[in-house]
Amino acid sequence: MRSESFRPVAALAAAAVAVSLLAGCAPDWDGPHPAPTLVGAVGAGFMPATPLAPAATMAPSPGSWDGAQPSRGYRVVLLTMGDAAATATMIDAVHEWARQVGADLRDVRADTDPIPAISQAIDLAPDVIISVGDGLVDPLAIVTASHLDQTFLVLGGELAEPTENVLSVDWSGAGFRGEDLGQAAHHDPATFTSERCARAVRAGVAALLTGQNGVVVWID
Repeated sequence: MRSESFRPVAALAAAAVAVSLLAGCAPDWDGPHPAPTLVGAVGAGFMPATPLAPAATMAPSPGSWDGAQPSRGYRVVLLTMGDAAATATMIDAVHEWARQVGADLRDVRADTDPIPAISQAIDLAPDVIISVGDGLVDPLAIVTASHLDQTFLVLGGELAEPTENVLSVDWSGAGFRGEDLGQAAHHDPATFTSERCARAVRAGVAALLTGQNGVVVWID
């Protein structure tokens, strides 16, 4: 059963949190929805040789995720915060990926207080909540442990101690882990190129659909 701990906050803030629908989305997600599946297959070098410990890092071979995508209608909430150029590039990459694979994508944008936006994203009960924006890392670290039945994918950053329902994708140049830990020493917003952001989305979703979670996916 989904936790109710944040539902009152979400209800009070619903009018203040914008949710936009990608063209062609169904009007609601209340009807029956088959569990998402992996279409195609990951290539050699994608899966780790042995099961990973929680919070471990997997480094799939470049491009080994190219042949895999979710089944059409994959329900995705794109949760965003901030207007940095790197964030905007990642948002564009997620939208383009969704168009290519036929995902049912909805956007929830957080303002200065991200908790209502996170709560609304959870209330939509998507197959995955994709998080983009450094300002979401600390709030997600608080909220995700109370919603273990909801899958989260954090792009370009990571939770310092992720629970089993959180997967992150990072690379050399990304790696925000919260205010207490700050940016990684190698942080470089210029590495958030369109191509790398596209790889991050595809690699992260492929990892989720092949049973990986609670870990960091490291890409080039």
